[in-house]
Amino acid sequence: MSTMNIEKNIKDFKELQRMSEEIAAEMEAIKDKIKAEMSERGTDEIITGEYKIRYKTVKSSRFDTKAFKEAHKDLYSAFVKDNITTRFTIA
Repeated sequence: MSTMNIEKNIKDFKELQRMSEEIAAEMEAIKDKIKAEMSERGTDEIITGEYKIRYKTVKSSRFDTKAFKEAHKDLYSAFVKDNITTRFTIA
C-alpha cells in the first residue's frame, strides 16, 4: 500500500471516528431524556410497545487490587501475571 493510500485510509478512519463520537453523543442525549422521563414518572421500568426499559441501581462487589497490593505486597507479587497486547493508535 502506498503512502498516499495509507494517508487516505487514515483520513477516512478519522472522519468515521468523528462521526461515531457524534452518534455516541446523540445516543447518550436520548438515553438521558428517557432516564429523565422515568425519574419524572417515579418508575424504574417502562414497558412500551415492543420495548421494556429498565433504569435500576445494581450492586456489585469487586476485588480491590490496589488495597490488596498495599496490604500484601509479597502475596500480590506472587500472583501478578504479565499481559502482552498489541495497541493500534493514530495521532
